[in-house]
Amino acid sequence: MNVFLWIVQALLAAVFALSGLMKAVQPKEKLVDGYPVLRDFSQAAIRSIGVLELLGAVGLVAPAAAGVAPVLTPSAATGLAVMMVLAAALHARRREAPGVAVTAVLFVLAALVAWGRFGPYGW
Repeated sequence: MNVFLWIVQALLAAVFALSGLMKAVQPKEKLVDGYPVLRDFSQAAIRSIGVLELLGAVGLVAPAAAGVAPVLTPSAATGLAVMMVLAAALHARRREAPGVAVTAVLFVLAALVAWGRFGPYGW
Protein backbone atom coordinates (compact mmCIF):
# COMPACT_ATOMS: atom_id res chain seq x y z
CA MET A 1 0.00 0.00 0.00
CA ASN A 2 2.93 2.33 0.68
CA VAL A 3 4.09 2.06 -2.94
CA PHE A 4 0.54 2.65 -4.17
CA LEU A 5 0.26 5.80 -2.05
CA TRP A 6 3.58 7.07 -3.40
CA ILE A 7 2.31 6.56 -6.96
CA VAL A 8 -0.92 8.41 -6.18
CA GLN A 9 1.04 11.21 -4.48
CA ALA A 10 3.32 11.57 -7.51
CA LEU A 11 0.40 11.62 -9.96
CA LEU A 12 -1.50 14.17 -7.89
CA ALA A 13 1.64 16.28 -7.53
CA ALA A 14 2.11 16.28 -11.30
CA VAL A 15 -1.51 17.23 -12.00
CA PHE A 16 -1.58 20.02 -9.42
CA ALA A 17 1.88 21.30 -10.38
CA LEU A 18 0.90 21.63 -14.04
CA SER A 19 -2.46 23.17 -13.27
CA GLY A 20 -1.00 25.51 -10.67
CA LEU A 21 1.86 26.58 -12.91
CA MET A 22 -0.56 27.49 -15.70
CA LYS A 23 -2.74 29.51 -13.33
CA ALA A 24 0.23 31.19 -11.68
CA VAL A 25 1.98 32.42 -14.84
CA GLN A 26 -0.53 32.75 -17.67
CA PRO A 27 -2.82 35.75 -18.09
CA LYS A 28 -6.50 35.31 -17.38
CA GLU A 29 -7.45 35.78 -21.05
CA LYS A 30 -5.51 32.65 -22.06
CA LEU A 31 -6.85 30.56 -19.18
CA VAL A 32 -10.53 31.31 -19.78
CA ASP A 33 -10.51 29.25 -22.99
CA GLY A 34 -9.51 26.07 -21.15
CA TYR A 35 -11.12 26.89 -17.81
CA PRO A 36 -14.37 28.79 -18.44
CA VAL A 37 -15.12 28.76 -14.72
CA LEU A 38 -12.23 31.19 -14.19
CA ARG A 39 -14.08 33.92 -16.10
CA ASP A 40 -15.71 35.01 -12.84
CA PHE A 41 -12.41 35.36 -10.94
CA SER A 42 -9.92 38.21 -10.84
CA GLN A 43 -6.35 37.74 -12.05
CA ALA A 44 -5.12 37.91 -8.45
CA ALA A 45 -7.55 35.19 -7.33
CA ILE A 46 -6.49 32.94 -10.21
CA ARG A 47 -2.82 33.43 -9.36
CA SER A 48 -3.55 32.68 -5.71
CA ILE A 49 -5.28 29.43 -6.62
CA GLY A 50 -2.30 28.55 -8.81
CA VAL A 51 0.18 29.21 -6.02
CA LEU A 52 -1.89 27.11 -3.59
CA GLU A 53 -1.94 24.25 -6.11
CA LEU A 54 1.83 24.52 -6.55
CA LEU A 55 2.41 24.49 -2.80
CA GLY A 56 0.11 21.50 -2.45
CA ALA A 57 1.99 19.64 -5.19
CA VAL A 58 5.31 20.25 -3.45
CA GLY A 59 3.78 19.32 -0.11
CA LEU A 60 2.57 15.97 -1.41
CA VAL A 61 6.08 14.76 -2.19
CA ALA A 62 8.90 16.86 -0.75
CA PRO A 63 8.41 16.49 3.03
CA ALA A 64 8.05 12.72 2.94
CA ALA A 65 10.84 12.26 0.41
CA ALA A 66 13.22 14.41 2.44
CA GLY A 67 12.12 12.95 5.76
CA VAL A 68 11.66 16.45 7.15
CA ALA A 69 8.28 17.14 8.76
CA PRO A 70 6.51 14.30 6.93
CA VAL A 71 3.21 15.31 8.57
CA LEU A 72 3.08 18.04 5.93
CA THR A 73 2.35 15.42 3.25
CA PRO A 74 -1.09 14.37 4.56
CA SER A 75 -1.73 18.00 5.50
CA ALA A 76 -1.12 19.03 1.90
CA ALA A 77 -3.39 16.22 0.69
CA THR A 78 -6.11 17.42 3.07
CA GLY A 79 -5.76 21.00 1.83
CA LEU A 80 -6.01 19.88 -1.79
CA ALA A 81 -9.05 17.74 -0.96
CA VAL A 82 -10.76 20.78 0.56
CA MET A 83 -9.89 22.80 -2.56
CA MET A 84 -11.47 20.10 -4.72
CA VAL A 85 -14.67 20.12 -2.66
CA LEU A 86 -14.91 23.88 -3.18
CA ALA A 87 -14.10 23.53 -6.89
CA ALA A 88 -16.72 20.80 -7.31
CA ALA A 89 -19.32 22.99 -5.62
CA LEU A 90 -18.47 25.83 -7.97
CA HIS A 91 -18.70 23.56 -11.03
CA ALA A 92 -21.99 22.11 -9.78
CA ARG A 93 -23.43 25.58 -9.28
CA ARG A 94 -22.46 26.41 -12.87
CA ARG A 95 -23.88 23.07 -14.09
CA GLU A 96 -20.52 21.91 -15.49
CA ALA A 97 -20.72 18.13 -15.16
CA PRO A 98 -17.23 17.40 -16.58
CA GLY A 99 -15.69 19.82 -14.08
CA VAL A 100 -17.53 18.14 -11.21
CA ALA A 101 -16.33 14.72 -12.37
CA VAL A 102 -12.68 15.76 -12.62
CA THR A 103 -12.66 17.49 -9.26
CA ALA A 104 -14.46 14.53 -7.66
CA VAL A 105 -11.75 12.14 -8.88
CA LEU A 106 -9.01 14.47 -7.63
CA PHE A 107 -10.83 14.77 -4.30
CA VAL A 108 -11.03 10.99 -3.86
CA LEU A 109 -7.32 10.58 -4.63
CA ALA A 110 -6.28 13.42 -2.31
CA ALA A 111 -8.55 12.09 0.46
CA LEU A 112 -7.04 8.62 -0.01
CA VAL A 113 -3.53 10.02 0.44
CA ALA A 114 -4.60 12.03 3.50
CA TRP A 115 -6.27 8.98 5.07
CA GLY A 116 -3.36 6.67 4.30
CA ARG A 117 -0.62 9.02 5.46
CA PHE A 118 -2.41 10.24 8.58
CA GLY A 119 -3.55 6.73 9.38
CA PRO A 120 -2.22 3.23 8.88
CA TYR A 121 0.49 4.03 6.32
CA GLY A 122 2.01 7.12 7.87
CA TRP A 123 5.61 7.67 8.80
